[in-house]
Amino acid sequence: MDHINRIELQGRVGTVRTNIVGDTRVANFSLVTEHLYKTRDGGAVNETTWHYVVAWDSREMPDLDLIRKGTAVNVTGRLRASRYTAADGTEKHLYEVVAGKVRLLSEDETGRD
Repeated sequence: MDHINRIELQGRVGTVRTNIVGDTRVANFSLVTEHLYKTRDGGAVNETTWHYVVAWDSREMPDLDLIRKGTAVNVTGRLRASRYTAADGTEKHLYEVVAGKVRLLSEDETGRD
């Protein structure tokens, strides 16, 4: 049996934080995606989802300094789930995308006018 954990997202970058871990740079950023659909009665709905992405500096990454708020990107990677205990003692679940490849998109590739 093959196990597959792969995700591909295309959207716009929200907040970005770049750090150095050991001798490697890593960018942590939020990414917004939108799904547009119509309800049974014909009303338009825009479903917005925020994702958290971790991108380690590598040959498959652009210069991490080019990943800025508002930048359109295509991200492929894997989904990672983790748990932690918040300051108030409640257990929280976090899902993040560990990027294998990040591609900066031109305005022509975003499908926007």
